[in-house]
Amino acid sequence: MDSMPKMHDTTAGHDSAYHAMQARGARAMGVDQYTSTHHFTDLPDGGRIELERNVADSAGAAMIRHHLRMIAQAFSSGDFSTPMFVHMRNVPGTATMAAKRSAITYTVTDSPRGGAVRITTHDPEALAAVHQFLAFQRSDHRAQSRP
Repeated sequence: MDSMPKMHDTTAGHDSAYHAMQARGARAMGVDQYTSTHHFTDLPDGGRIELERNVADSAGAAMIRHHLRMIAQAFSSGDFSTPMFVHMRNVPGTATMAAKRSAITYTVTDSPRGGAVRITTHDPEALAAVHQFLAFQRSDHRAQSRP
């Protein structure tokens, strides 16, 4: 994982809005956003949110796992306040994801340095919203998706 690109680019230090979002993300997730890597991946039946520490850090990995379980539970109940806090605006796709919450499942898996939330739906409107949400996350976090 150490060889993976960081989730920010070289202009991040000069971008106060990005820096502020990273600071809010650290408060929400419990780990330094500059030493962690996000991936937001679209899949044919939903998508995946991955967050991992860039170095071996058992305490940080545990914080990530806790955070992922909390957001999976919140998203399942239609609560998207955490991404709204991190981004300080309404996050695209979340209104539909909240309305269609019974058609979406969230499954958390652990990895050695963090974990992932697998988002699954077979509802076309919910699927479009999930992809909209993940595209926004990729863009705002300057993150990548995985194949």
